[in-house]
Amino acid sequence: MAEIDKVSPTRSKLQLPDIEELAQDVDILEEPTNKGPVEINPTEDGGVEIDFDPAAVIAQSGNDPRANLAELLEEDILSSLGSTLQNEYQDNKSSREDWEQAYTKGLDLLGFKYENRTEPFAGASGATHPVLAEAVTQFQALAYKELLPAGGPVRTKVVGKIDDVKQAQADRVKEFMNYQIMCEMEEYEPEFDQMLFNLPLAGSTFKKVYYDETIGRCVSKFVPAEDLVVPYNSTSLEDTDSIIHVLKMSENDLIKNQVNGFYRDIDLGTPANLEDKIQEKKNDLEGVSTSVTDEVYTLLECHVNLDLEGFEDINLETGEPTGIKLPYIVTLEESSMDVLSIRRNYNPQDPLRKRQNYFVHFKFLPGLGFYGFGLIHMIGGLSRTATAALRQLLDAGTLSNLPAGFKMRGIRVRDEAQPLQPGEFRDVDAPGGNLNDAFKILPFKEPSQTLLALMGQVVQAGQRFASIADMQVGDGNQSAAVGTTVALLERGSRVMSAIHKRLYASMKREFMLLANCFATYLPPIYPYDVVGGERQIKQTDFDQRVDIIPIADPNIFSQTQRISVAQTQLQMAMSNPQMHNLYTAYHDMYEALGVKDIDTLLPPPQQPQAVDPGQEHIAALSSKPFQAFPGQDHTAHMKAHLNFMGTMMVRTNPQILAAVQKNIMEHISLMAQEQVQLEFKDEIAQLQQLSQQMAPILQQQQLNPAAMQQNPQVMQMQQQQQMLNEQMESRKAVLVAETMAEYLTEEKKVLNTLGNDPLLQLKADELQLKAREEARKKEEAEDKLAMENLKLMQARELTEDKLQQDDEHAKLRASVSLAKDGIKEMKATVKGVN
Repeated sequence: MAEIDKVSPTRSKLQLPDIEELAQDVDILEEPTNKGPVEINPTEDGGVEIDFDPAAVIAQSGNDPRANLAELLEEDILSSLGSTLQNEYQDNKSSREDWEQAYTKGLDLLGFKYENRTEPFAGASGATHPVLAEAVTQFQALAYKELLPAGGPVRTKVVGKIDDVKQAQADRVKEFMNYQIMCEMEEYEPEFDQMLFNLPLAGSTFKKVYYDETIGRCVSKFVPAEDLVVPYNSTSLEDTDSIIHVLKMSENDLIKNQVNGFYRDIDLGTPANLEDKIQEKKNDLEGVSTSVTDEVYTLLECHVNLDLEGFEDINLETGEPTGIKLPYIVTLEESSMDVLSIRRNYNPQDPLRKRQNYFVHFKFLPGLGFYGFGLIHMIGGLSRTATAALRQLLDAGTLSNLPAGFKMRGIRVRDEAQPLQPGEFRDVDAPGGNLNDAFKILPFKEPSQTLLALMGQVVQAGQRFASIADMQVGDGNQSAAVGTTVALLERGSRVMSAIHKRLYASMKREFMLLANCFATYLPPIYPYDVVGGERQIKQTDFDQRVDIIPIADPNIFSQTQRISVAQTQLQMAMSNPQMHNLYTAYHDMYEALGVKDIDTLLPPPQQPQAVDPGQEHIAALSSKPFQAFPGQDHTAHMKAHLNFMGTMMVRTNPQILAAVQKNIMEHISLMAQEQVQLEFKDEIAQLQQLSQQMAPILQQQQLNPAAMQQNPQVMQMQQQQQMLNEQMESRKAVLVAETMAEYLTEEKKVLNTLGNDPLLQLKADELQLKAREEARKKEEAEDKLAMENLKLMQARELTEDKLQQDDEHAKLRASVSLAKDGIKEMKATVKGVN
């Protein structure tokens, strides 16, 4: 490897071309006045002597938080450190040997590679049952769709009281992170897809979130479980003392990192081929072989706690080392154990020196140690049993279709090496006797129905555990109650629901690490372009006021479940529409179905607006809502409504009359409220001032409620505020009473215009009674319909339960019958052999 010319901090002499030119530039060095950690003295032979204190140089160069401390330490210290970390890596790897062995053997159960078997006979079946591969593929497809939708996986929530400023900040964070993940971070989507395929196999996968200086942005890389070595007895990434990330790096990439100063410029020699068992198994299944010409180095990035000489933790009071180990990231080459870099892994401003974590653990099922269990560990035995049964059935079919046996010595068959073709009769030379007595065919039986049933039971057990069995929604009655369908879904998907919640929690931690990375490396204002517009994000937007969470719902893991919940909600809303918002129920149903442009199909309800009295009368006749608004001419509206109430149509229709009178009451209340605002203008300003004064005091009260309850200033302000509110409410009540009295007088004038004609009065009374009777009948019909719907739902649930029980009994009877047939078949076989 070509060496890179860099100035070494321990070089003692520097040859210069001309002493006179040096004297012109550095004549101040001839009589140094201020001696620093480095002294340069010219010599008689035209050179200079550099005298320095190594400890002082280390202290000066090591103040940079991002400095490579390996450049400042002695070679013997680095050699000892590399050997220690190499041994720790081997110890941690040995602690998870059983987990690795189970994982490696289980990869054969995927059936990616057909096995050419010679036992028990040449050409025996080498097929693998796809129950494990099916479970892994089903999980990957389901999780990928739910956790990474096309619009982006991030949503935000405002922490604390919601206002316009916080909501705008949350929207900016959500749009920027979704833009980064789906557009800028090109590696995120394919690596997330790959991670979801590896997760159900290994049981654990990891994501590494950090700032990549090579490409100049934050990244979130997929790390397989075999490449992250942690002591098996650790409980979590936050509590462990050692995290070792195994990196594969080409020689060219390694030289790039050495040139830009990220790694030490040392010759590592020829890399050794150090592939582990898991990677070898994966390469074998994929049909990949490692080329001899591929020069790939294996680096160990160790996140450990160390007490480095020259960089000890110092007690501020005594000035002496405390002996406490500090977090560092040490990178070394595995085969040579040469240390390439040592960097601090804590924030210099943090007095506690907490370790900065870059990894997120995605766990399928909790294991007995640090690593989780996957489907290989949980249903690997069932997959092996199903594979063995499948091979036996295929072998039995092969032997029964192509029988073998014994022939009498001396029998000659022409072209006996070639198999017989259909419709062919071949000549046989027999010395004499019956031809049937010259051949003995072995009694190979056809594939056993009992073994087939047993394989079916094993496969069903594996599918039930992996939650990939058909959901039984379409198998039963299509008009079944939704509650029954949801219960079936929940019973068959408990395992998947728990796994989905673990993935949700891990993705939340990943997004928080990404947010911290953005907050550290983004400029104060970062503009970016999106389709159809321009956006910008502020570095200060990534603070504690916004909670960043996955867009997926932790309680709903599939579209089937989402549709069932929305259907149940809609059915309950339809049973009693007076108590529910039907628009929201229908909107949620369309959203669960994935319908686009819902507002076009289901226009949102129009909010009432301020209109003239004529439009309000039209709305009343059409049974549409209308209401009063501040600033209207309330007196004119009430006069128009009184005249409208005098018409025969309104007088004989209680519903229209009630709607108009309701609107009149609203006008009366608003008119009184506006009058109070004019009369108590100064008092309202005083209330606003009191609220502003009490705001900081109330914030302190949340921290210390007991002390604030006895604060006389707070009690006085609250009393003043209560007194002013009572005065305004009292005045408003008086104004409402006065206006109601005037309205009652005017209403009597309008409604008594027909009182002089007894026939008209009787007709009006008759129409009122008829309208009331119709309203009563309508209400009874709605109650009856709701009761019938409830009874129908209960009957459907009972019917579905009975059908399900009958189905289970039928399956049980079928299993017993198959077992009996198998026993009879075995007895017959034993009897035939005897």
